Amino acid sequence: MAWLLLIFSGALEAVWAAALHRASQASGRHRLAPAAVFLASVSASTGGMAIAMQSIPTGTAYAVWVGVGVVLTSAYAVITKVEGLTATRLLLLSGIAACVVGLKVAA
Repeated sequence: MAWLLLIFSGALEAVWAAALHRASQASGRHRLAPAAVFLASVSASTGGMAIAMQSIPTGTAYAVWVGVGVVLTSAYAVITKVEGLTATRLLLLSGIAACVVGLKVAA
């Protein structure tokens, strides 16, 4: 259960990163919704990671949390056309994903 919570918390990291980007691009009251999503998701993300760290070693938990967040944030940026996808970028992101899986298998 701790691993599922950790992966979900990593996915929320991608949510708060995207919300932070939208909040920084918006102005006036259009900034309130993404700012609220940012605050809620960053709180849930770090809280979930803290709970998962009661069962998973700190270094492993943090690496998995960041790895999941990086891959999903990058995928979101590519899908929304904020960033492009090159073969090199895909290879490197696949390496991060493989390392996350490796940490789970080795734990």
